[in-house]
Amino acid sequence: MKVHMLSLGPLGANCYILETDQKNAIAVDIGGDPEILLRLLRQQGLHLDRILLTHGHYDHIGGVAQVQQETGAPVYIHGDDLGMLTDEIRSLSTPMGMQGFAPVPDADTLTDGEHIRLDDVELTVLHTPGHTPGSVCYLGNGLLLSGDTLFRQSIGRTDFPGGSMPQMRKSLTRLNGLTGDLLIYPGHNGASTLDYEKEHNPYLRDYT
Repeated sequence: MKVHMLSLGPLGANCYILETDQKNAIAVDIGGDPEILLRLLRQQGLHLDRILLTHGHYDHIGGVAQVQQETGAPVYIHGDDLGMLTDEIRSLSTPMGMQGFAPVPDADTLTDGEHIRLDDVELTVLHTPGHTPGSVCYLGNGLLLSGDTLFRQSIGRTDFPGGSMPQMRKSLTRLNGLTGDLLIYPGHNGASTLDYEKEHNPYLRDYT
């Protein structure tokens, strides 16, 4: 498996493209700039098999509708955030002053513990509410795609509608219990490792 990272949309959210040995791909979060993602798929000769979302905020879903339309790839999100895909208020599109909200009415729901397999890629869905009710991380192939739950030396905000610090604490406790020095690919900013975060992230220490 090969991982491509793009910083997309007005807030520079991280989009990850997981490339399999058979040149199929999974895209995780598409915050905007869909043409950049589509160009990468063409340049690398990749077939986009599915789109996974870590949560439903606009800066992570802004480019999904166009990519889904042009590739036919199905979209997956946790059921607790499903309504955000068609609601410009709940998705924070309007509150953040974003223009051109493109709803995604056709999406499938994920549940905690669900397994996602594509060629040599195997991911497990971890429901990690706190940033949003339906926030998830994707665990597998030696990495953790942590969305806006866990950042390098920080965590996602819990003061947006639907956010919850008590839930975030429980989610961080769960992540702290994972084993192995996983690569952490967060929704914003740079990558990290689980061992580094356990030692240096004050939130991961304090909320576990």
